[in-house]
Amino acid sequence: MPHTNRLIHETSPYLLQHAHNPVDWHAWGPEALERAARENKMLLISIGYSACHWCHVMERESFEDEAIAELMNKLFVCIKVDREERPDVDQVYMNAVQLVSGHGGWPLNCFALPDGRPVYGGTYYRPEQWRDVLRSLADMHANDPAKVEKYAEQLTRGVRQSEWSGPAGIPAAMDMAAIKDLVEPWADRFDRLEGGANRAPKFPLPNNWQFLLRYSRAASDPAILTQVKLTLDKMAFGGIYDHLGGGFARYSTDSLWKVPHFEKMLYDNGQLLELYAEAYQATGDPLYARVVRETAAFVARELTAPEGAFYSALDADSEGVEGKYYVWSKEEIEALLGEGFPLFRDAYNINSTGYWEEGNYIPLRKQRDAELAAAAGLPEDDLRSRLDACLIKLLLVREKRVRPGLDDKTLTAWNALMSKGLLAAYRALGDATYLAAAEKNLEFILTHGRRPDGGLHRTYKAGRWTINAFLEDYAGMAEALIDLYQATFAEKWLTAAGELAEYAIAHFRDGDSGLFFFTSDLDAPLVARKLELMDNVTPASNSALAKALFALGELLGESRFSEMAAAMLGQIAGDMPAYASGYSNWAMLGLSLAAPFHEIVIAGPDAEPVRKQLATRWLPDAVFAGASGPSRLPLLAGRFDPLRTRIYVCRDRVCDLPVDSATEALTRLGRA
Repeated sequence: MPHTNRLIHETSPYLLQHAHNPVDWHAWGPEALERAARENKMLLISIGYSACHWCHVMERESFEDEAIAELMNKLFVCIKVDREERPDVDQVYMNAVQLVSGHGGWPLNCFALPDGRPVYGGTYYRPEQWRDVLRSLADMHANDPAKVEKYAEQLTRGVRQSEWSGPAGIPAAMDMAAIKDLVEPWADRFDRLEGGANRAPKFPLPNNWQFLLRYSRAASDPAILTQVKLTLDKMAFGGIYDHLGGGFARYSTDSLWKVPHFEKMLYDNGQLLELYAEAYQATGDPLYARVVRETAAFVARELTAPEGAFYSALDADSEGVEGKYYVWSKEEIEALLGEGFPLFRDAYNINSTGYWEEGNYIPLRKQRDAELAAAAGLPEDDLRSRLDACLIKLLLVREKRVRPGLDDKTLTAWNALMSKGLLAAYRALGDATYLAAAEKNLEFILTHGRRPDGGLHRTYKAGRWTINAFLEDYAGMAEALIDLYQATFAEKWLTAAGELAEYAIAHFRDGDSGLFFFTSDLDAPLVARKLELMDNVTPASNSALAKALFALGELLGESRFSEMAAAMLGQIAGDMPAYASGYSNWAMLGLSLAAPFHEIVIAGPDAEPVRKQLATRWLPDAVFAGASGPSRLPLLAGRFDPLRTRIYVCRDRVCDLPVDSATEALTRLGRA
């Protein structure tokens, strides 16, 4: 390579992609800021991630161009940031760019003073635009520094003031009437034909549909359940789903779930595993079980490291072309499948419905197997066997193509989301390989990813753990460990979850609001310390931690945790009606507080088989505690009998008389 810069020493695949640019890149850190102050240069902070298509385009067009790189190096101190490793930095400068331009996205390019205060920014720039921006900002900094200082003051003030300022009055309580008031206007924005919201592009937003699925049961609302099922069906049938290899792309560029943005993210697939597993438990629809199995198989095959860590993403591009790995020409499929082609063509729409561009097709479905079988005059099992044989043939050929780039770093929060998904799959389908994968993953992080003070690291790659973890890492791990405890009754997992919650309280909590900052008090300060409150493609770190605190309060009998969770929700409740879909994870906590919620306690030598019986049922309004021997947990203390296994159904820590069978317990819960 003709050039090698400082990024060669980093572990982030995204930063390493730029290690041979002629740009003199720094990673984020004090060295770059000190150099900018010493040389009196502005910072150029360029933020992206490895699977970002337009990040690759801007790199090819500008960052690999010798003349443009020379201009960048001469005029600025250039910093490259992986937004997945440093979401704290991304939050600040994304906020700044949104204030400047009214929108944001990646690549994100923000210019700042040496102390980090933002001045100006945007997203993707064409080369000629980029040259103009570089020259004009450098000229302004050199010749009118007072104007640059004024811009920095105004924009930094805007970033700080955009933070949540607290409820206008007394924190709100949330009951079922308030939750219903969230859902009714939200439902006006449903796409009643294609599922999801009535807009394009369409993101899966699994947390939205998980809340609505749970709400449909708690509120006995069949219309909401119908919309959830429509959405899950359409996503599972659409081009956003990889029918050959399993797993979902990041989003659909259209309103039909047809043309995906082809990158595959760990966080999406972890959450979608959980959603489809719960939907299968709730409805018994075999389509959802198939999606769970295929997505879990994709993760095991393509996103799992030998030590049990999960990789972050697969790129949208291969050979520099978006989607090339995933699409097919009609002639290629026909040549490979021979006599099987007509059946596959009709089932997966190798026709005008599935046509994309340049002679390429995206396999997608419009009909269920039963409808296809009837049209083809075949038994349904026979049809499915023939189609699966076609899928396997195509997958084997596809795997010989040039593969999309793999982002092989491990992010603690995203690994926790995948472990939660696998544990949901285990509950729904009873496949112990899912439990084993989740347990191996969480054990690896707890054993190797802890800091000496008991905290966590954020990222792992090639034997190195780096970056102090953020609130989303603690919240995600606490939730996953709570789920793992409920799947195994091994109390060490619950203990670890409690320890991480205590660490978060000590280092992230804002004493004034009771909410939690995204960054630890041990981290070097940025120009603003952010509170992440709105749920998006992943749950907000505050809502996830509040749910973990609620569950810990139930399982450990710790009223302090329960009260913290309720107070956090109370602080946010007043903001939720204006944009309910941005607070769906908070709304799930609201359901747990507003609707009947149970503790199911199983004590006795057969606690594990009884747990397995109950876990196959969808019980989102309950937590499980159990032991096959004596336990000091408050819910279990004094309840062990070596001669019999008893089940206690409790609510608000008051228990009914024990019963002896899972069937009787389900009757008590109204789920028989």
